[in-house]
Amino acid sequence: MKAPSRRRIPVPPDDARHLLGSGDANLREICRALGVSAVYRDSTLIFSGTPRSLDRAQAAVERLLAEYRSCGKVSAGALVKALEFPEMKASGIVLEVPGRAGRIVPRTPGQEYYLKSMLNHELVFSIGPAGTGKTFLAVAAAVSALRDGRVERIILTRPAVEAGENLGFLPGDLQQKIDPYLRPIYDSLDDTLTPAGVARNMEAGIIEVAPLAYMRGRTLNNSFVILDEAQNTTLTQLKMFLTRMGYGSRLVVTGDVTQIDIKPQSSSGLVRIQKILRGVNEVAFVYLEKEDVVRHPLVQKIIEAFGSADEHEE
Repeated sequence: MKAPSRRRIPVPPDDARHLLGSGDANLREICRALGVSAVYRDSTLIFSGTPRSLDRAQAAVERLLAEYRSCGKVSAGALVKALEFPEMKASGIVLEVPGRAGRIVPRTPGQEYYLKSMLNHELVFSIGPAGTGKTFLAVAAAVSALRDGRVERIILTRPAVEAGENLGFLPGDLQQKIDPYLRPIYDSLDDTLTPAGVARNMEAGIIEVAPLAYMRGRTLNNSFVILDEAQNTTLTQLKMFLTRMGYGSRLVVTGDVTQIDIKPQSSSGLVRIQKILRGVNEVAFVYLEKEDVVRHPLVQKIIEAFGSADEHEE
């Protein structure tokens, strides 16, 4: 019988104390989930298992170390995410951002293709279910581009379309009414740039977050522009947004065609634009699936259950 292979990973004692968890709980979960065995001695993690399982274990450890070094701790959620997609990626795509997210790497093949598309295309459409990282990765790519000096500003927008509520019944002035619709974008900015950095850049006009209606009549040069929740735009609105593109800019359009709130659903610009721009080589369409969900594992099961229910109703 062939002896298992071994993999040695240097881990300083101070890092190991946080990485391995209380009573080595994190290490035991890595071994259980990935089918490896491990010991820690002489500042080295020694894994035993098949070559593929060792690759997965090493990738998981590297992701947890990156989490600890950027956030100062290893959360239970970070452990779950590290084990969801631990394969080593030959592409080496990494986004460095100043916020608590720190070092961002793709966790699924779909996310890897998405990041590559944003690096290589001026216009990218990202279509997929909730939890696949459509908005977060787009914001992270925008923050990375701003940090590297590839763009001069970030503009984030989404349609203020109700999902069962009416704007007129929400309290406050117009800005207070639309803020709930823009909150997911603010959350992604806070994770990738820090709340203080977001406030500072918004005050300086370097970052702008606004409803889609505010884009009309503008030309957006040297900007990274993200349109979120695009499934709730009409084709006319989407055309208006796309034609705002100026020199030196990149546009990313995200949406989930299973969560269209406008009526009729067939009027969704995101649905119709796919056929219109399909033959344009400079435009990338990225389709994320339930396998790309990186939220709580239950989210993927919920998406699968709704998918099965829809099939039975047809």
